[in-house]
Amino acid sequence: MSSAIQIHAGRKAFAHIRQHGLRAQDVAIIPAAAGGPKGLILQALDQWLFGEWLPAAPRERTLIGASIGAWRMAAASHADPVAAFKRLGDLYCNQRYPEKPSANYVTKEIQQLLHAFIGGHENEVVQNPLQRLHLLAGRGRGMLQAPKTERRARAGFVAATFANLASRTRLSGHMERVVIGDKRDPLFWLKAKFDGFHTHFCDLTTDNLAPALLASGTLPLIMQPVQHIPHAPAGSYWDGGIIDYHLALPYSRITGNKDGDIVLYPHFTDHIVPGWLDKPLPWRRAGLGKNRGWLDNVVMVSPSPAFLKTLTRGKLPDRKDFFYYGTNHDFRIQNWQIAIAESGRLRDAFADFVMDPDMTKIKPLNF
Repeated sequence: MSSAIQIHAGRKAFAHIRQHGLRAQDVAIIPAAAGGPKGLILQALDQWLFGEWLPAAPRERTLIGASIGAWRMAAASHADPVAAFKRLGDLYCNQRYPEKPSANYVTKEIQQLLHAFIGGHENEVVQNPLQRLHLLAGRGRGMLQAPKTERRARAGFVAATFANLASRTRLSGHMERVVIGDKRDPLFWLKAKFDGFHTHFCDLTTDNLAPALLASGTLPLIMQPVQHIPHAPAGSYWDGGIIDYHLALPYSRITGNKDGDIVLYPHFTDHIVPGWLDKPLPWRRAGLGKNRGWLDNVVMVSPSPAFLKTLTRGKLPDRKDFFYYGTNHDFRIQNWQIAIAESGRLRDAFADFVMDPDMTKIKPLNF
């Protein structure tokens, strides 16, 4: 019987698992990708990781995410992560929109979702004793710095798309990376410059947690940009996935941590796309070219092709479902909840691997 999961590992991570197994005590970083509803398929795995497995080996860990990944890592930082992941999943599934909602309408709905998700939990998330939460957002430059009309913003993103087609470095003329994170985490591996984007680092606080989460998930042209985040540079903020869609970051820099330096990446696909605009550009995938070594210490767990075939319509929930199901919200919600229930198979398969690692099931991550 085919496994529900597939596991990819970098060179160093593979050697580590072969010698020691996959141990919670060695996990230093957990990244979480943007991807909207796709993140729902990880709920049961997330609950087990942060509710049982990782707490059994307590240590400081860096959690870093963009868009839905930022929201997932905020759930992981709650005092009761199992309940927080369920609350997030329920709220996300139950979004309801009229046909062709305005950007203002969508923005207000997401603000209400986030209030129901983290309202009253801000302090426990920001001050978690061990989790070190970092949220990624994009800050506009040029035409995207302060667009006064939707037409101006649309023109700005068209220009950004063509710039990115030429190179990711050219996209840096239109967007900057902003990391809003735990000031207790030195984050040395990320603060030394590693790509063409200017990066701002700002402290995560109880008063900027909600706007930072909103900014990290602000979809261009579908939502209004976030104009103010306390303790962050002034400007217009957009979805963190535009720059860091699947978080292709220099993880190998953390080598030498005395507590272990494995990066455990629960993901919904088997590859890492650097930015949202890189989706149609397969030659941009992480693990290729000069940055090949960045993933040496990464273990990536994702749904297998066999698992995906068993889901409704043979695929993960995704943002296109809003258009496919239209205003038949109940049918979409039901199918998304079925996918969440099926995520228990991912949890069980990964827990089995942790208990008895089968090296023949690990594929190389450096594509």
